[in-house]
Amino acid sequence: MSWKTLEQTQEKVVKMLTNSIHRDRLAHAYIFEGARGTGKKEVAFQLAKSYFCKERTSVEPCQHCSDCKRITSKNHPDVHLISPDGQSIKKQQVEHLQKEFSYRGVESKQKIYIVEHADKMTASAANSLLKFLEEPNSPTIAILLTENIHQILRTVLSRSQVLTFAPLKRDQYVEQLVESGMTRAMAVCLGTITTNISEAEKLSQDDWIVQARNVVLQLTEEVHSRPHHVLFTLQEKWLPLFQGKEQGDLGIELLLLWYRDLLYMQMDNKAECVFVDQVERLEQQALYTSQDKLQRQMTAIFEAKRHLHANVNPQLLMEKLLFKLQEG
Repeated sequence: MSWKTLEQTQEKVVKMLTNSIHRDRLAHAYIFEGARGTGKKEVAFQLAKSYFCKERTSVEPCQHCSDCKRITSKNHPDVHLISPDGQSIKKQQVEHLQKEFSYRGVESKQKIYIVEHADKMTASAANSLLKFLEEPNSPTIAILLTENIHQILRTVLSRSQVLTFAPLKRDQYVEQLVESGMTRAMAVCLGTITTNISEAEKLSQDDWIVQARNVVLQLTEEVHSRPHHVLFTLQEKWLPLFQGKEQGDLGIELLLLWYRDLLYMQMDNKAECVFVDQVERLEQQALYTSQDKLQRQMTAIFEAKRHLHANVNPQLLMEKLLFKLQEG
């Protein structure tokens, strides 16, 4: 990882930060906001390396010194990552930070705090964080990461420099995944699910995503032509594979992508399809449906995604969804 690499996908953000590093004018608090997978966390840790690296001759950290290596392995004593404890970041976590603020750095006066999913701070936690933002310790930098900037307190926003991370260009991103060794079909699929190259590569190395894609393909075929097999496949293959909200959400997302591809076929827009190795099947299914029916099916899938996060029984949720997909 380097600033030059990161600049390929986040040119504006990287130029602003590297200019600040070069001029020694880094802000005391940043908010990195943008969609999941746009590299916010990677940029935050790269900034930490440039901040602590004693061997750098320009803005690029050396990547080889003790500071760089420990930041890479997430065990640097003066770089702190705070993540939600359960569903939220609690006041006690921020109070622990405030206690850390009162200490000198373990090895220097410098400190960096990275708050992941900062929008999930409780109101009391956010108000506690204001103490640092209003009375910053000059060698200390706070970096708040969020996908939902509208949920950040205005008082926090006003005391931070906001940097917006742009979504990656799909074609460029997919080509990078193909160059890393993925099949084009998997690269296009993962490139639609996440715009984080590291996350996509990690998923591609896990046989789970291959099984997930295959089960979704089987289920969509059965909804279309073998409806009496649907509940059996749900019970025997879907439920054992898609366990927990995160995996269940990804499975439903793959279903949504299939029906979106069918809609693209209806609109004669093959270039936007995700299941690029299933064009013949998509064309065949598209002949026997309509745009109105596809829109109803996609609406049902969106509703299922929403209900999945409301602690609905996954089996009942999927049974209801499959019935709706069959009815159209």
